[in-house]
Amino acid sequence: MGDFHQNGKITTLHNLSRRSVTDLEKDLIDFSRRRLMGLVLPSLYSELATPALDNIVRELTRVPYLNEIIIGLDRADESEYRHALEFFDRLPQHHSVLWQDGPRLRALDAKLAQHGLAPTNAGKGRNVWYCYGYALATGRADAIALHDCDIKTYTRELLARLIYPVANNNFSFDFSKGYYARVNETSIGGRVTRLLVTPLILALRVVCGPSEYLDFLHSFRYPLAGEFAIRRDVINDLRIPTDWGLEIGVLSEMHRNHSTNRLCQVDIADQYDHKHQKLSSKDSSRGLSKMSIDIAKAMFRKLAIQGETFSIEKVRTIKATYYRVALDFVEVFEADASMNGLTYDRHAEEKAVEMFAANVVTAGAEFLENPMDTPFIPAWNRVISAVPDVLYELRDAVESDMQSYGAES
Repeated sequence: MGDFHQNGKITTLHNLSRRSVTDLEKDLIDFSRRRLMGLVLPSLYSELATPALDNIVRELTRVPYLNEIIIGLDRADESEYRHALEFFDRLPQHHSVLWQDGPRLRALDAKLAQHGLAPTNAGKGRNVWYCYGYALATGRADAIALHDCDIKTYTRELLARLIYPVANNNFSFDFSKGYYARVNETSIGGRVTRLLVTPLILALRVVCGPSEYLDFLHSFRYPLAGEFAIRRDVINDLRIPTDWGLEIGVLSEMHRNHSTNRLCQVDIADQYDHKHQKLSSKDSSRGLSKMSIDIAKAMFRKLAIQGETFSIEKVRTIKATYYRVALDFVEVFEADASMNGLTYDRHAEEKAVEMFAANVVTAGAEFLENPMDTPFIPAWNRVISAVPDVLYELRDAVESDMQSYGAES
């Protein structure tokens, strides 16, 4: 049973009554008469072979209120794209598969690159950006949810609770962020949130002083959750990061563009488990090592925008403060795990903290060496201004692919 605590910054919508998914969906069907709803699914082709995505699609076939599902497909050749069309064909809702590596979308990408407007890196950020552009192009959804395709514990209740705040015509929320306990039957997950983001926010508060932005981030119970929902108008001026800083970057954009009373977080699952990234302590270009560097850089960058001055000496002070705070959190989580009968590998947790601490310095050094780095993909309103027909071309490319390779648009 969740509590009813409100932090005063961001509205928290709890799961207090264990309301049935059927009851939630009755409301959502009613909302859909005035506010159309959609879902974005960024997916690697390899995820089609996993039980997680097969279950997600099976659950989605039972969702009665979605008007559109947009699947962004990465790392697929032609035969794999054809297979993806067959895989998703069981969805009864109108759905489209964006072949991100197909010749039509690559040609559009090359055209945008000539204007300096194309995403510079492959990955989830690029995938989501094109999916959002397609959502603007079709206009089939006014409230749009997004979640990953590797959720092992997925049920359609997760989607219902996630999209409910922005779909409800009586609510004023433009953005809802999912949260949950990253716990499975045996252990606590969510190392990057628990052992990097939260203690780093607290360390930055100590070293840099009071910050409304840091308070904003700290008010989210799971800032790295990959599940959120937005109203379509939000997409126009949303700048999406290209790196692992996607979730922190989106929160930063919400902080920049919207009043906090238009934002909320919502309890979407009692249990949540997905594919776990490797620590990759010996390779900073992969896994949680790469993720931790990108996240720390995103936070340094945002604070710099607000006038904070950084030096390598200051970064080292932040690292030292972070390290002490994070080790205190290891003790906290060990006690929490023990009381709940969960296993807890303290040695592995402290090794993660050591790596994160080193990567805080790495992130700071990289930021100082390249302060003009712009990891955000341009907002769609800028792209439309430079290339007025871009949404038409994007929609035509996607629907031509769907028709050419055997699916109805």
